Order: sequence, then C-alpha cells, then structure tokens
Amino acid sequence: MSDALRPGPAMSPGAGEIFQILRDGRARTKAELAAHTGLARSTVALRVDALLAADLLHAAGDAVSTGGRPPARVAFNARAGVVLAVDLGATHATVAVADLGGVIMDARTRPVDIGDGPESLLDEILSDGAALLNADPVHGIPLLGIGIGVPGPVEHSTGRPTNPPIMPGWDRFDVPGYVQRTFDVPVLVDNDVNILALGEHATTWPDVDDLIFVKVSTGIGAGIIAGGSLQRGAQGSAGDMGHVQVPRAAASTRDPEDERDLEALASGSALARSLRARGVDARDPGDVIDLVRAGDPLAVEATRQAGRDVGEVLATVVNLLNPSIIVLGGSIARAGEHLLAGVREVVYRRSIPLATQHLSIVQSQAGDRAAVLGAAIMVAHEVLSPASVDRLLAARPR
Repeated sequence: MSDALRPGPAMSPGAGEIFQILRDGRARTKAELAAHTGLARSTVALRVDALLAADLLHAAGDAVSTGGRPPARVAFNARAGVVLAVDLGATHATVAVADLGGVIMDARTRPVDIGDGPESLLDEILSDGAALLNADPVHGIPLLGIGIGVPGPVEHSTGRPTNPPIMPGWDRFDVPGYVQRTFDVPVLVDNDVNILALGEHATTWPDVDDLIFVKVSTGIGAGIIAGGSLQRGAQGSAGDMGHVQVPRAAASTRDPEDERDLEALASGSALARSLRARGVDARDPGDVIDLVRAGDPLAVEATRQAGRDVGEVLATVVNLLNPSIIVLGGSIARAGEHLLAGVREVVYRRSIPLATQHLSIVQSQAGDRAAVLGAAIMVAHEVLSPASVDRLLAARPR
C-alpha cells in the first residue's frame, strides 16, 4: 500500500458519505459541501482533510472569488488506487486494470478452456494481472480489489460458483480464497451477465434506472438493473432466464408436449443442434453466427425464431419489472438484426401497452470491454462505499 493510503489520523465517522458526493468527478469547495450536507463547515473541513490525506481526494484549483481569497476546490482522485477486472468466458479470459473511476488503463486477453478447472485458469489470470500491475502506467498505484465475472451461477455473498453447467470442477470452489493467496484484497465474483449489465449501463445508459441486459450466446441469462441498482436476488440467481420454460404461442410449430426451457430452444448451442438436425453443418455457436452473417436462410429463420422464444419470456419480464430499456448482447445477438427483430415482434405484441409505451429494445453498444468495465465498477462500488471509506480512515493511527 502506498504512503497515501496508509493509516493516518483518526477522525469522526461520516467522511464516507461526503466522499460519495464527490465521486461524480465534479470539483467542489468545502463551503459547497457544507451547504449540500447541512453539516458545519468545521466538520466538513475535518472530513475533507482526512480524505485528502488518504489521497482519495486531490486539490482541484480555486473557485471564483466573491471577495477575498478564492476558496479551494477538491475532487475525487480516481488514481488513488486501481482494481483488477476479469472477464472469464468459456473460451477466453480478459484481465484489465482500471482506475477507481472505471477507466480501463490496460488489458490482456488470452484463449482458455473453462473445462481446465479453476486452479490452472486462475493461475494464468493472476499471472496476467501481476504483469499489468507491474507495468507502466500502473506500477506503484495500490491495488484495492479484484472483480471476476464467470459464465455460470454464483452465490455472490461467498463468490463460489454453484452448479455451473459449463464449468466442470468449479462447483463451490472458493474463488476469492484462492485469489487472495496472491493478492490480499477484497475479491468479488459474479456471473458474466450481471457484470455485462453494469458495463452496458455505465457506458451507454447511465441515466436509465431500469434496464435489463439479455445475453444470448452459448447460454442465455439476464442482468437486471432496477431503481439504478443491480438486482441479484436472495441467493444471487436473479436473471436466470435460460431455465424458464417458454410459453407456447398459438402459432408455434413446437409439439404441445415440448417442455424445453429457453436455453434448450434459443441459445447458440441449441441453434447449432437444430440446424444440424436439418442437415446444416453447424457444429457450434460460432458456425451459427457465420451462417447467419452469410445469409443462410435456415440459420436466419432459426435465429429469428430464437428471438421470438426469448421474446415470449421477456414479455412476462416486461410486465413484471417495467424496464425502460432491454439490451440484447452476446454472440448470437451480434450476428445481425434477426434475433432483435424476433424479440421485438413478440414483446411489443404480448406485453401490456403501459409497460411498452416507452420501452426500447436495442442491441448492445458497449463493445468487447463491457464485461471488464462492469467488473471494475462492481469492485469500486464495494471498496469506495461509505462504510469502506470510513473503515479506511478510522484505521489510520492517531
């Protein structure tokens, strides 16, 4: 830990709340903070000085004088620390280092096989993370936390994957404990769709309080942001759309006895199986994407129908949660407009008019780094929370 973040003089609690006001990046004077909080200027000054001593704030020049000496302004110091953010997929791993404001400073991506198990993959990730931390311009900035997204269900309170279908050997593995053998910092683990939702929200829809991110790829899942906050549910399984049984529409060609869930009908893997059964050479989701982009009529129609199936489930979600935005991401969504068209066709027809009056259904715009950005945001929320900041300042010696 750098000198700037070492324990210092103790102070009364409450600095963490003042710090939250400044996390928007806008510089303010102590007088402005006192007016905003209703606290005495002397109290605000004490707390701001402690945040300055901890390097969480920095001087940001003088405000315009109204007579006498211009008042000094302070602002959030996003380079007071960094976080490691990891996007672990079935076949890739991206490790990024970000500042506390969520700016990605550097990143590395490597091919992996999630079936290799947790120890070997985490060792590779930690090696990449160490290299990033030791390189310019990061070297010397303290690491404050690590965030990891994985392609399966996670008990968020413990960071342990729970019965992940495509992650053999990971069930109940103590990911935070293993990582902390190398880096003694808070480690947060979540499923990949939740961190994608955080990244998409931050980069494209920061002013939207109610958003659902749906990933359609090898599997299917959703990240739910309601009231401006990510919703994980009681055990961390909120958004598991893939295991919802798809309602059978009147025009459906499916057998009435077909009780497959959404993932078995509309995921990239399911589309590949369906196309193979019709004589099309589609071994995996990558082949489906190539066929769709090439305009293969069977692949295009299968993807459009997958969109309709996703829409059947989303129509109920829209009625229940009333989001403003539904974002479609994942490899199948990126193959073209066909999945999006199928989803829109069903959701706008089957959801109640009040819920769809101002609803937009769009493709993801956040790009390849949305997941690591979301992981970085997840960690920053934790390590810069009011309670965490107050603990840091309270630990500084008298």
